[in-house]
Amino acid sequence: MGLKMLLVDDEPLARARLRTLLAECQSPAAEVAGEAANAAQAMEHLRRQSFDAVLLDIHMPGADGLALAQVLRSLPESPPVVFVTAYAEHAVTAFELEAVDYLTKPVRLERLQTALDRVERARQGRSGAELEQEVLVIQDRGRTERVPVTEVLYFKAELKYITVRTAARSYILDGSLSDLEERHGAAFLRVHRNALVSRRAVRALEKHFDAEEGEGWAVRLNGVDESLAVSRRQLSAVREALAS
Repeated sequence: MGLKMLLVDDEPLARARLRTLLAECQSPAAEVAGEAANAAQAMEHLRRQSFDAVLLDIHMPGADGLALAQVLRSLPESPPVVFVTAYAEHAVTAFELEAVDYLTKPVRLERLQTALDRVERARQGRSGAELEQEVLVIQDRGRTERVPVTEVLYFKAELKYITVRTAARSYILDGSLSDLEERHGAAFLRVHRNALVSRRAVRALEKHFDAEEGEGWAVRLNGVDESLAVSRRQLSAVREALAS
C-alpha cells in the first residue's frame, strides 16, 4: 500500500493531473485517499480519517493554502504538507510553515517522486522520534519488563505468541504480529508472514535453504547470529531497505 494522499485544489483538472502522476510513482508509491476543492472540505476529510501527506494548492477561494497549512500545524497528528502551485513567490512562506516540499505547476513526475521521498523521510523521522519514547510491557517469569522498542531487532510469530528479540536476550509477548506492524510499521519491515525486522538492524541478504520452502533468501541482522527467512513477495522490500 502506498502513501495515503489528500489532494486540495479548487481546479478539477489540476487534481486529475496529480491523480495520474501519483498513480505512476513508485518507491514510495502513493494513492489518492481524498480530494477537496477548498480548505473547509479538506478539514472535513481530515476529521474523518488520517492521511500520510497533503498536496496543497495555495490560491483557492476562501481560506488559501497557506492559511490551511497554518491550521494543520496545530493538529495533534499533523500530516506533512507539499505545496503545489503555479506561483513561486510563496516558497519562503511555505517553508516557514514547515512544508516538506514546494512544487510549481505543471508538475513533472520526477519532481513529484522527489517530493514523495521527502514525505517518507519526514514520516520516518517523526515516527523514529515517537518510537524513542515507546516501550513494550512484557510479563516474564513473574516479572514485568519494560523493553524499549528501539532495542528490538525482530518480532517473530511462533504458535500463539510473539518472540521479541533484542541483542541481549529474547522475550515472549502475547499479541498479534499484524498489530505490531500497524503500530510500528515505520521502523520495522515485514520479511515473512511470521516476522518483522528492525529496518535499522538489516545487515545483509543471502541465499538460504529451508526444509519446507526449499531454496530461498534470508536476512541477517546486526546484533544476532541467526538469520530470518524472507518470503518471495517481501524480497524486493528487503532489497530496497538495504539500498537505503
